Amino acid sequence: MMQPGSNTPKDPLALGIDAGGTGTRWALLRPGGELAAEGELPGFSATELLGSGGAAVAALLAELARQVLAQGSPARVHAGLTGLDAGSEALATLIATPLGLTPAAVSLGSDIETAYRDLFAPGEGYVVYAGTGSIAAFLDDAGTLQRAGGRGSLLDDGGGGYWIAREALRLVWRTEDERPGAWRESPLAQELFAQMGGSDWAVTRQFVYGGKRGDVGRLALAVARAADRDPVALDLFRRAGEELGRLGCALLNRYGPRPVALSGRAATLHPRLAEAMGQSLPPGTPFTCRPCQGHHAAARLALAALRQDAQP
Repeated sequence: MMQPGSNTPKDPLALGIDAGGTGTRWALLRPGGELAAEGELPGFSATELLGSGGAAVAALLAELARQVLAQGSPARVHAGLTGLDAGSEALATLIATPLGLTPAAVSLGSDIETAYRDLFAPGEGYVVYAGTGSIAAFLDDAGTLQRAGGRGSLLDDGGGGYWIAREALRLVWRTEDERPGAWRESPLAQELFAQMGGSDWAVTRQFVYGGKRGDVGRLALAVARAADRDPVALDLFRRAGEELGRLGCALLNRYGPRPVALSGRAATLHPRLAEAMGQSLPPGTPFTCRPCQGHHAAARLALAALRQDAQP
């Protein structure tokens, strides 16, 4: 998906990138802040640079650069990325080089910070984000990011897409242990197996242990398709909402009453999730579900840096 722009070579454009486990979105802003173009590619995590995924990340960023340069040449870039704690210098180079920039023209931050800036001003509220993983964030008045959760799929990420898919598969295969062939009577199991391409354990094993984290997270879509026909699937969204509510409560307890916003693609899978999360928050807490355009917020940060560069 790409929206064409009508830029001239002299336009000093600002590029924002928002990357998560299931998708990477980018946006180009003109000097006045108008949207020039935007697009979307597969997702990645900065942690992939530590393993065998570095070449795949480089190829994806090269394709992103090709799409961006077809619309205009950015002078500044800000990228909000999941898993940023490692490999940031190498990642800045991978972003800058195919765009014809130096790494100094690229600033990096966490994807949850860009999401927060799109939904709230610093100090205004709390964001609970449910994508492939889950995290809660508060950008305080000093601009310091405070967080709860975001520990990754091996430790937690309760309520995110990966967690929903993992819990669903666990329930399905435990039932198969007790009653082999029970999946034929389960809308949840049927949807999961259809998306993975087979009902054999070998298919699930390869999909989960041999595939990408984002692909597993997308199995939450299968859970959503089954939810209105399968009480087990529906209850998973109740549990997911309670997990996300726990993250919101952690920040409310630490920093005091403020509005809470739920965002992220997993948050939109089924209404039961948001309903359960709202019920988990302290009575009277203002609570909304809001879409997030993190790539737009990242582009605004890049534009602010571009304007600062232009000052004497």
